[in-house]
Parts: sequence; structure tokens; C-alpha cells
Amino acid sequence: MARTENSILIKAPYDTVFDVTNDIERWPELFEEYKQAKILKREGNKITFQLTNKEGHTWRSSRVLDKEHYQCTAEREEPKFPFKYMKLKWLYENVSDGVKMTWIQEFEMDPKAKYTDDQVVNLINKHSVENMQRIKKIIEEEYKK
Repeated sequence: MARTENSILIKAPYDTVFDVTNDIERWPELFEEYKQAKILKREGNKITFQLTNKEGHTWRSSRVLDKEHYQCTAEREEPKFPFKYMKLKWLYENVSDGVKMTWIQEFEMDPKAKYTDDQVVNLINKHSVENMQRIKKIIEEEYKK
């Protein structure tokens, strides 16, 4: 199993940070790599959605929002490839200057994938930091208005 964990401080209230980062239809604006995000189904606090990246690859994921407990969990559903599995947890912590947001990803690459677990850890760490900085900038600019 491979694992990544990255955090960032966002200077905005918890409700703002949680709501913006879980507005899946906004993800093409928030994340550099997504071209399209489409909600397929909502069942209580569970959202099933489809993502398409800039290369045109599409997959379905589900996400469970637990705002009361400051977290979300998600899982890539279909197709899983190039992963054997991909599970995500986003944690939110109120701190004195705002909200510390932490992303944890646990996964295993399919043996037929062109990248190894270690290579993907490096890619995810790089992209997570870039995406978190982008999201921080967007939220903090919006919050100032």
C-alpha cells in the first residue's frame, strides 16, 4: 500500500473551506487537472460523481461528506485502473489562523499500470501541493470579498 499526506492552512472560516472544497461541480476551477466534474447521484451525505481529466480519461468516484466531524472520505469506483484501489480522506481542523486542511490518499497501483506506487506517490505529492496552493488562493480571495 502506498500513502500520501499533505496539509495546508487556509485563512478562512471552516464552513467556507469545507463548502468550497466539496463543491464538486467547481473542481475544474479548483484543480488544475480536471476538465469536467459531473454529479451523478446524491444520497444523503454521499455524492457519486464523474471526473474527466485534461487528457480525457474519465472515472466515477463516490464521496461521503461528514461536515459535523470535519472530514470527507472518498473512493475511486470505476474504472479503478490504473489503480487496484484508491481511497481518500480529507480532514479539516480549526486552528487559530483558519483551517488546516489535510489530504490523505491510500492506494495501490495495478501491476499493468505504467507507473509504480513510488512514482505515483511522488506525482500525487507534487500535484497535491500545487492544488492545495491553488485552492487556498481561490478561497482566501473569495473570503476577503
